[in-house]
Amino acid sequence: MSRLALLSVSDKTGLVELARSLTQDLNFEIVSSGGTAKAISAAGIAVTKVSDYTGSPEILGGRVKTLHPKVHGGILARPDQTDDAQDLADNDIRPFDLVVVNLYPFEQTIAKPDVSLAGAVENIDIGGPTMIRAAAKNYAYLTVLCNPNQYEDYLVVAKANQGNPPLAFRASCAQQAFWHTANYDCAIAQYLTQVQTLANQPDVAALPAHYAISGQLKQTLRYGENPHQAAGWYQHGAVASGWAAAQQLQGKALSYNNLIDLEAARRIMAEFPSSEQPAAAVLKHTNPCGVSLSDALSTAYQQAFNADSTSAFGGIVALNQPIDEATADALTGTFLECVVAPGCDPAAKEILSQKKNLRVLVLPDLVAGPSQSVRAIAGGFLSQATDDLRPDPSQWTFVTQLKPNEAELAEMLFAWRVVKHVKSNAILLTGNRTTLGVGAGQMNRVGAVKIALEQAGEQAQGATLASDGFFPFDDSVRTAAAAGVKAIVQPGGSIRDQDSIAAADELGLMMAFTGTRHFLH
Repeated sequence: MSRLALLSVSDKTGLVELARSLTQDLNFEIVSSGGTAKAISAAGIAVTKVSDYTGSPEILGGRVKTLHPKVHGGILARPDQTDDAQDLADNDIRPFDLVVVNLYPFEQTIAKPDVSLAGAVENIDIGGPTMIRAAAKNYAYLTVLCNPNQYEDYLVVAKANQGNPPLAFRASCAQQAFWHTANYDCAIAQYLTQVQTLANQPDVAALPAHYAISGQLKQTLRYGENPHQAAGWYQHGAVASGWAAAQQLQGKALSYNNLIDLEAARRIMAEFPSSEQPAAAVLKHTNPCGVSLSDALSTAYQQAFNADSTSAFGGIVALNQPIDEATADALTGTFLECVVAPGCDPAAKEILSQKKNLRVLVLPDLVAGPSQSVRAIAGGFLSQATDDLRPDPSQWTFVTQLKPNEAELAEMLFAWRVVKHVKSNAILLTGNRTTLGVGAGQMNRVGAVKIALEQAGEQAQGATLASDGFFPFDDSVRTAAAAGVKAIVQPGGSIRDQDSIAAADELGLMMAFTGTRHFLH
């Protein structure tokens, strides 16, 4: 007796080839629904429509096609058990040996900018997940496939085993099936939660009662932060976005540390969209070594590099404009791990190709990023809104007798936009919209000030200092003034703020309170 396969797919990649091999090589009869049956029949392959097989028409505009006892009885049947065998005989049900189902393109639908809630809801598959889950539960008796990339492996294994893949293979397919439906349900739940939050609480950062993270392995990485740590890169959702959608023009495969650093670099570039003047950032271990703005991209890069050329060796570079020939020439002047930009000119590609191990990536949108950041802790995880607050100097308080002019305010704004991307405790010195000294990740703010000033050296004369948190005492203000710093921007909010203000006035500094803290742990 021939075997029976149920095929009902939204993604018809490889469908005809699979159906042809099933019927010609493995003695299968095919039952199929809707557009799947039409595609198979159009290829000249025998197929029975689900409606003919069940004796029940598709109803509700196709919403109900496969929800029928002859379908689900055939999927869930255990023919070697007496009760099941009797039910199959009494109801004229044949057990399926193979179920091939993939789902309505929900994630692709919600990725469209003009999608409506009604349009998204209509792409929530009901019959598909039901069949997949039923078939996966019954993997002891049949095989379930939910992705076209499984077809070739199935055919090889089935042909090598007289049409009956071994239990281990069926169990593996069942595992993939449950992950498939889990990710699908997760995408739906997250979308509906987001829609409800935006509709009901547009101005409130509400926390959902449930939070799920799902992803599909995009790439196994050589190792994690260190060689003894296994690591993988997972893509969120069926539609590639962010780094998963970036184009790598050249260079070795990305590592775990590369990706962590690249994301930190992207976040800095998000402060300086491509619509603004050229910007460049050089990073090491997620901290900026140098960041600069200029009228030319090559100049911005060179200034960022020169800000700390020692640390820049082996660093990550991010640019907010497409790489041009002059910038490419400058980039080849030292050893770098990665360069990312929204584009790359043909002449620049040719120049960069001389550095074969340099990883060059094109990510057209460096601004778009996750709205939440998540960290694992023992027994659970933490979630917080991403720190993407845009600074508004009109809301700042200028607390000293000296007030900044337009150019000085622009410098303070630049320093404030960058310091939020330095690990806390963070101190940043800038001049001419270029970083001069960075004090990152220190246990006390005085230490961070001293490190930044030491790095800046004589350039601290007339510099602007930014601090990600308030000064608890006036000692850092006095240390900065002694080195020649002329302006300070900080959140304010200490019970001793007046001491810092008084010290600034005494020493001829100007100081702004932003009212916003930017800790980064």
